[in-house]
Order: sequence, then structure tokens, then C-alpha cells
Amino acid sequence: MVDVWLPYGKTEVCARIPTRNFLGSIEPEERLGVADSRGEIERALSQPIGTKRLNEIAKEGDKVAIVVDDATRATPSDLMVSPLLDELNRAGVKDEDVTIIFGCGSHRAVKPDEMEKLVGEEALKRVKTMSHDYKSGDQVFLGKTSFGTKVYVNKVFAEADVKVLTGDIGLHYYAGYGGGRKSVLPAVSSAETIQHNHAMLLHPKAATGVLEGNPVHEDMVEAAKLAKVDFILNIVTNSKQELVRAFAGDLEQAFYEGVKLVDEMYKVTIERRADIVVVSSGGHPLDIDLFQAYKGIDNALEAVKRGGVIVLVAECPEGHGNEVFYEWMTKFNDLKRMEKEIKRRFILGGHKAYYLMKALQRDKIILVSVMPDYYAVNTFKLRTARALNDALRDAFDLAGKNAKVWAMPLGNITLPVVKTAQ
Repeated sequence: MVDVWLPYGKTEVCARIPTRNFLGSIEPEERLGVADSRGEIERALSQPIGTKRLNEIAKEGDKVAIVVDDATRATPSDLMVSPLLDELNRAGVKDEDVTIIFGCGSHRAVKPDEMEKLVGEEALKRVKTMSHDYKSGDQVFLGKTSFGTKVYVNKVFAEADVKVLTGDIGLHYYAGYGGGRKSVLPAVSSAETIQHNHAMLLHPKAATGVLEGNPVHEDMVEAAKLAKVDFILNIVTNSKQELVRAFAGDLEQAFYEGVKLVDEMYKVTIERRADIVVVSSGGHPLDIDLFQAYKGIDNALEAVKRGGVIVLVAECPEGHGNEVFYEWMTKFNDLKRMEKEIKRRFILGGHKAYYLMKALQRDKIILVSVMPDYYAVNTFKLRTARALNDALRDAFDLAGKNAKVWAMPLGNITLPVVKTAQ
């Protein structure tokens, strides 16, 4: 037997897998965090990729907008904001001419106590801050993308002389990757703009780790270009949220350099698919609810054979985590109707129901969590087991006693890539 420990909430659980069935553990190629985060940010700012330095782009009297991630992201924006403000000050830009915009996209506004956590106390004292409201009536029309998306963005952002984006680059399951252009669309865009862009997630190329031919990504780039972004500062972190490297400069060039590092760290090549994949979302806070934990299933689909079994280990102490996700799973019982609804009226949360339904059509999914069966089984159509090894026993019953097994301890952030197409 092989004992594999998997994160579960704030603890770990052990999977006992027969040695002859076990293919191994699929884990990210972790990098150590830098010793001096501030120094690394300053290095990136002093060596921009494909543009002049920010203190050469901005000048005295310029109004500057800096877009930062909202409270739904774990990005350590506070690391980036202070060095950016210092760089702007060196160009003669006064703090009172700078506005930090929380790029909420279609999420709720950032609460006052969250602001300090996100950008740090010093930044809050120095500059103005605002949360983007995607339903606001005063957004500015910038033009139309080749995909037909009408791009309306935040007024303060549109009217700034210098536009700076910050964010972290990581895998994202319909934009391909987070970071870069995503800080314009969806971050500071209107409801109509977000709706039109996100409806393209139905496209087969709108997938994790895919940029080429991905309409969601390409549309986002076009929107960011219409917005005339001057400079970006993006970071790549390890699974402990420690800064590994910063990338600054041109909207596209700096972003693509960051993507290369993400691929090295989080895309993991495997020889073959397994009959069973045991996946943990990565423990707390990634498995706080099913809405968050689902990412583990999405990535596990890349490592399991069609018709195989996925065992998801995710505590889900807060249940399903999203009302729209819950409503769609209750209301729609087939994919075609969901697709129609996404095209008609994309709502954040509905997409998660669509992905789960699609996964359930392809594979069998067993959930190990504290979620009541009433929800897990009746609403979300999952099989359940109270303990991990009970789930494994069920998985072997479904897949056969010779079934091969992969384990994925950090499923939310690991993307398996099969070497040879099966």
C-alpha cells in the first residue's frame, strides 16, 4: 500500500492506494519565494519588458489609474502598490492625482476593512480608492472588438492619462490564464461587455492554459488595447502565495513572459491518463465551498480517462458557496439548456454549473466532504462518501480492481498535460 496525504480543510487525510494500482502523484514544480519581495518588484520596475520605465511614461500633472485585484483574489497587491507610487512620485506625479481602482468585474464592491488588507495602510492614506461598479451608468464606450464585444469601461479609468494594471498570473479555466488584460476585461468593464465576452466560454479553445485561438483571451486583449493600457505589473506566486518573480512593462510582452513561468511551475506532463484520479482542491481556503473546490475537478479531468472516476477531497464547510450555481443545478437538468442560458444571459455562478454538468456527463464523481447529501447528491448530482478510503473502495468498484490511480494533492493549481494523446 502507498499512503498519500491530501489537504482537507485545515488538516490532511490519507488515501491508501495499492502499490500496483498507483501511477504516482501529480504535483506542481514548486519554486521558492524570493527573500526580498520589495526588491524583486523594484527590479521588475527598473527592467520593464517592451516599454520605457513607468517614471519615463508618466509626468507631472498626469492623472493616473492603477487597477488592483478585488477581495475575491489572493493577489498580494500591497506588495505592488507602494513601489508603483514611489516610481510615479519620481516622475513628478503627485499622490492626489492617483486613483486605485479595485477591479471588481461583476463581483461585489470591496469593503473598507478589506481595502487595507488588499493594498496596505500606507497606500490608503496616500491616494484615492474606489471599487469598480459594473452596473454604473456613466461608463465610457471605447469601441468594438473583432468579436463584436462593445467595450464600456470605468469612467475614472478611461479618463486617466496613464493607465496601470496589476495582478497575478495563474491558470484560469476559460481565459486560459489570469493577469494582464484581465485587469481591463472583466475587472473594470460594464455588465454588457463582461456578458458578451464570458459567453464565449462555450468555445472549445476557451480552456485552462490555452491562449492561442481562445476567443475569451483574444477578446480581452483587444479590449485592453482599446483602453490604451500604458504599463502592467504582474507577479507569479507559489502555492504558499510567496512571490517567485515579478514582470513589468508592456501589456502583452510582460504578460507572456509571466505565462512561461506559470507553465514551468503548474503544467505537469504525465505519460498517460488513469482510470481513477484522487484530487484535493488544496485544503483551506481553496475547499471552503464547492464553488471554489470545483477547480480541482476541472484540472483532474485532464488526468482521467473518459468514463473514469474522480474522487474529490474537499471539506466544503460553507456548502455550495454560490446561489446562482445552486439555482442552475436545480433548474437545468441538461447541458443544451445551460448553453442557451449562458448565451442569452451569462451570470457569474451559472458557468460553474455548466462545467460541473459537463464533467458529470464525462466521468463519475465522488465527493468526500462535510456537505449534506441532500445538496451534494440531490442538487449537485454527485456521489458521496463520508471517508476517503470508502470513496476509494467505491471508485475501484466502479472502475475495476486493476484500475490505475493518479493522486493530485493541489488540484486547483495543477494542470496535468498528457504527453501522448490517448
